[in-house]
Amino acid sequence: MEYTNSQILEAIGEHIHSDRDRSILARRLIDGITIERLGEEFSLSPRQIKNIVYKNEEILFRKLHKDCP
Repeated sequence: MEYTNSQILEAIGEHIHSDRDRSILARRLIDGITIERLGEEFSLSPRQIKNIVYKNEEILFRKLHKDCP
C-alpha cells in the first residue's frame, strides 16, 4: 500500500515519541536524505541512524497497516 507524505508525517507525529527519532524518520522518508547525510546532520554514526530508521519504520508501518481499512 502506498501512503501520502501527509499520512506518513501524521503517523510519525502520533506514534514516534522521540523528537530526534521523529526528525530523523521524516528526513529519511519524506525528504529522502541518505543515511550518511543524516549521520552528519545528527552527529551519529551511519549504523546508529540505520538502527533508528529501521526500528521506527517497523513501528510506523505496523501502525499504518493496522489503521487502514
